Amino acid sequence: MQIIDLSKPIQFNPGDPRFMQVRIRHKRHRAAKALVWLLGLPTRLFPKDFTGWADDTITKMGVHATTHIDAPWHYGPTSGGTRAQTIDEMPLEKCIGPGVVLDLTHKDDDDAITPADLEAALAKTGATLDAKTIVLIRTGRDKLMGTKEFFSRGTGMSAAATEWLLDRGPTVMGIDQWGWDLPFRTQIARSKADNDDTLFWEAHRVGQRRPFWHMEQLTNLGALPPKGFEVMVFPLKIVGASAAPARVVAVIR
Repeated sequence: MQIIDLSKPIQFNPGDPRFMQVRIRHKRHRAAKALVWLLGLPTRLFPKDFTGWADDTITKMGVHATTHIDAPWHYGPTSGGTRAQTIDEMPLEKCIGPGVVLDLTHKDDDDAITPADLEAALAKTGATLDAKTIVLIRTGRDKLMGTKEFFSRGTGMSAAATEWLLDRGPTVMGIDQWGWDLPFRTQIARSKADNDDTLFWEAHRVGQRRPFWHMEQLTNLGALPPKGFEVMVFPLKIVGASAAPARVVAVIR
């Protein structure tokens, strides 16, 4: 059995936008001595062969700041006419499934992925899609992780492409770039240029009509075969949240 990690390291990265930066305070082992003393253990009884325990505190990390999976609640308060599910309500059976990688690395920055792109990519894999399939969109933009370009460059799913996947059964999917849609700067520029209020966040907003769950900031999809592997993605059980960090792995048996 081969396990391939598809998750971004959780750490401070100066290249991330400031509102997305992770901050972690790492406490030294010997700091535990003071805590144990406050709890009532005399210093003379602190074990001579024990330096103390290490501890760490995440002082700042948004649920979308690293590899994560979005819940329908992220897209809006309702989905398909009913209250949208939050991340703690994600059915666990959706967290494991056969994976398929659709190679869209040929797509240029700011060029949205279309249904025709997905259909062609799927044909190359020889795979079929159903409700259990977890679809991974490979753009190759994970190579930009750790740089300021990661936030501002990439292709992105169109609303029509997202609908195309949902029409074929999958409700869990993911991408190896910063976001599911085109980069924000591109969405905003095109909305203004066309005076079109339907363009912004169009792929995400599909979730207001049809519930689905999608991962962002995946990495290492190039290490996977097109099919014949299993994906496991278990988000943290954060009650009421729109998303949660997840350790996403692929298993090849």
